[in-house]
Amino acid sequence: MKAMPVGLTALAASLAVAPGPHSARAQHEIAIDNYSCREILREAGPERDVAVAFLHGYILGKAGAATLDVEGLRKQTGIFIERCLDNPQASALDSMVKSGTGGPGPASSPK
Repeated sequence: MKAMPVGLTALAASLAVAPGPHSARAQHEIAIDNYSCREILREAGPERDVAVAFLHGYILGKAGAATLDVEGLRKQTGIFIERCLDNPQASALDSMVKSGTGGPGPASSPK
């Protein structure tokens, strides 16, 4: 498993609030609990990538993870997108949580 510092996830999350084309929207802040799969799917490529990276970082941060499994995150993202396509009105956060962790294995697992 390849581990990467969570700092990269924090960088991606900071990009989510950086000024850009999306900042012209009337709504500048979105409550994570109210962010739907439909809203994620409507985002353009780079903005969707940032939103997905933010969700990964949010979940990993809440779990206190200091590393992440890049391949696990890729798989989780694919599962997440499929869940959102099947149920666009669902909460994006709930759908990501149900898609898997994308984080490191148990602390006792050998490296």
